[in-house]
Amino acid sequence: MAGVEEFVSEDVSLLSLHPDPVVLELNKLQNQLKEKERELGMAQTEIRALKATEVLKDKAVEELGSEVARLEEKLRSCENHLEQKNLDIKKLTDEKKEALAGQYAAEATLRRVYADQKDDDSVPIELVIAPLEAQIKILKNEVATLQEDKRALERLTKSKEAALLEAERILRSALERALIVEEVQNQNFELRRQIEICQEENKILDKANRQKVLEVEKLSQTIKDLEEAILAGGAAANTIRDYKRQISELNDEKRTLERELARIKVSASRMASVVANEWKDENDKVMPVKQWLEERRILQAEMQKLKDKLAISERTAKAEAQVKEKLKLRLKTLEDGLKHVPTFSMNVNGSPKSEKSSNFFGILSSNTKMKKRSTSQPRASTVTKSSEKQNSGTVAEMKPINSLNKKNSSGESLLKKSLWAPRKKVVDSSGKENAEMNKNARDDHDLCNSEEIREMGNVKGVTGSNKEMKSLEIASVECDDMVSGFLYDRLQKEVINLRKSCDTKDYTLNSKDDEIKMLMKKIETLNRAIEVESKKMKREAAIREKDSTLIKVDEKIRNIKRSVNAS
Repeated sequence: MAGVEEFVSEDVSLLSLHPDPVVLELNKLQNQLKEKERELGMAQTEIRALKATEVLKDKAVEELGSEVARLEEKLRSCENHLEQKNLDIKKLTDEKKEALAGQYAAEATLRRVYADQKDDDSVPIELVIAPLEAQIKILKNEVATLQEDKRALERLTKSKEAALLEAERILRSALERALIVEEVQNQNFELRRQIEICQEENKILDKANRQKVLEVEKLSQTIKDLEEAILAGGAAANTIRDYKRQISELNDEKRTLERELARIKVSASRMASVVANEWKDENDKVMPVKQWLEERRILQAEMQKLKDKLAISERTAKAEAQVKEKLKLRLKTLEDGLKHVPTFSMNVNGSPKSEKSSNFFGILSSNTKMKKRSTSQPRASTVTKSSEKQNSGTVAEMKPINSLNKKNSSGESLLKKSLWAPRKKVVDSSGKENAEMNKNARDDHDLCNSEEIREMGNVKGVTGSNKEMKSLEIASVECDDMVSGFLYDRLQKEVINLRKSCDTKDYTLNSKDDEIKMLMKKIETLNRAIEVESKKMKREAAIREKDSTLIKVDEKIRNIKRSVNAS
């Protein structure tokens, strides 16, 4: 309003320079407006003062009302006191009347007695009045004591009533406290149940954690054993290096072939361009379709041949890698089997036939219960075919391991025959558990060994000690082979599972990081959009304020002009 008044005053000051009647009327109207505004200010101050006085009056009225209520309470108490006093006065007047009636009756009796004495000249009056007066005094004293007792009883009743009210209040508070205590006890009972449940859950979680820790320890031990086995396999490492070299050579050949393909493509394109330029005219340079198609077919055939060669080389590399892994497994099993060679050589030199046959058929009897074959153990037929080429090398490496094999050439020949014999002659075994069952079952089947020997002799033609020795060595070597292959496959599966779990965890973490980055980008874009919208809103608000001020000024000027025109 002040800005508008200044604006109007400036307009009026500009108009006052011109001595026109309109300007004079505007000045008059402005003065009238100022006077009215002053009157309004005075009226507003008076209204405020009246409001303040009204508030003070209300406060005073409230105080007076409270004082009146207090005085009314005092009046009620005084009226009650007066009523009690009036009752006491009535009682006293009644007692006085009764006493006066007694006195009058006594006087009448005395008069009668006095008249009788005059007539009869008998006992004097004083002797008759004295006991009556004494009785009257005694009765008055009794009445006074009774009134005092009555007042004391009233006081006692009032005090007892007050005590009863206090006792009721105490009982109510005690009941409320008892209810609160019961609620608290119920809450404590529920909390105890929850605590017990949580403790049980914690115990279960502790057990699960312990089991997981044990599993992790076992896995770590298996990993360490695998690392040690990998480090121990020096020969396998050498073979791996050789295969890696071969793979690198194949990759180099592949690169050279790719380069040759690129060169052939470039040469073909150049030849095509040369051939096209030979018959092209200056205006119409178009290559014949038949020639282009033939060249294209030739190049595509060459490309297909090269691709086939590459695929064949890749397949051969994969097959060689698989053969390498199989050979590694076979080498490990052979090393484990050769560790037990001295014991078998000693048995060959000095042990009776009965013990060998009993051990062998004890193994057979225990193994017949286990019908399934372990999937991890390779068959003899497939292994022999793939490893016939490397028999000489493996035997040459196996000879310096055991010193006793040099002395006993017969033991070496038996081992060679037994290691590469077909496994159909001996019942399959499925791991360490079967080997332990074989050891426990040997004592149980000692009595039936003779009959089993006869039956197996009739079926397979076991007639000499040499065949029994061969079968024993085959069974022992195959059991060791089975155990080592089973353990290796199991450990390998565990390592693969661990790697897969690690890869999945890394993948999930990477996906979560990507999601977080996307969300951060979205948040940044939203913040930018919000800032832009806020700036737009501020600009629009400023524009609206300016428009509103201009509209108000225009309206005031129009009103002033209308008032001037009306006047």
